[in-house]
Amino acid sequence: MPQPHLGSVHVDRPLTNISVAFMQDETAFISTRHAVVPSDKKSNLYFTYDQNSFMRDQAEARGPGTESAGSGYTVANASFNCQVYALHKDVDEQTRLNTDDPLDAKRDAVKFITRQLLIRQERQFMTDVMAASIWTGSSTGGDITPSPTWDDPTSTPIEDVQVQQASILAKTGFLPNVFYLSFQVYQKLVRHPDVIDLIKYGASAGAPAIANEEALAKIFGVEEVIVSKGVYATNAENATAAYSLMASKNALLVYVPSSPGLYTPSSFYTFMWTGVSYGLGKTIGAYEIPMPWLGLTTVRVEAQTAFTNKIVGPTLGAYFTAAVA
Repeated sequence: MPQPHLGSVHVDRPLTNISVAFMQDETAFISTRHAVVPSDKKSNLYFTYDQNSFMRDQAEARGPGTESAGSGYTVANASFNCQVYALHKDVDEQTRLNTDDPLDAKRDAVKFITRQLLIRQERQFMTDVMAASIWTGSSTGGDITPSPTWDDPTSTPIEDVQVQQASILAKTGFLPNVFYLSFQVYQKLVRHPDVIDLIKYGASAGAPAIANEEALAKIFGVEEVIVSKGVYATNAENATAAYSLMASKNALLVYVPSSPGLYTPSSFYTFMWTGVSYGLGKTIGAYEIPMPWLGLTTVRVEAQTAFTNKIVGPTLGAYFTAAVA
């Protein structure tokens, strides 16, 4: 007796409740976690007070009927100029109208180009901030390579960091409050015996001695430990896929304010021109542009951002290079 078979009662179609895309969440990127200064212009100036004048002991004893001791300070200015970065993807109407749910050509294009700009911003941060030959707050005045490196169980990462904290404090009057780690360094530190011992004795009975960013912050005496998890494709388009973590095996100990403001020192600032967001008031603006010369119904989905990372206090940072093998 004839019966319907599986192939005749169902026609495959795309599911509308899931899709698979490797788009890293913004929390994997660290470049805009601190010290972001929005600007309504591409370039501008900011004032700087000389450090030494404000930290000298210049008050003198004053006798009856005599003038007080006098002193002063200097004010200078420095400049910044944001670099504009942009990317677009064209969407033609026929493709858009023929797209099956849950695909959405415009929405997908926005997600694609904005993630690309986040990657560009993150990689520039690694070049400008979390890099060697920049920071002078250390006890040596330059970069530090731990010896032995922190993947060695005989190493002393806590003491190594404490030495540099004391050095930055002595040079600036400020204790570093943020410790940036590459993922490779983080993996080794959370398993270091010195770290595990400190957590073990503070853990409740039966609780595993497991370290995380919050625990490391307490152990190293900083407000935050921030781990870079950003990944990017190193290959050219259509070449064999290859991927890499954006941060190498390093760590950066710095002071950054909770929010930029007047009379506020910082190791670095990221100046971001908000004017490129086409009225959105955001640091990354995505918008549609009609493209009649590509076809009356083609739309260009474009995004752009403008920023510059500027080191404003090199003595407020100490950089650990090749911190793990």
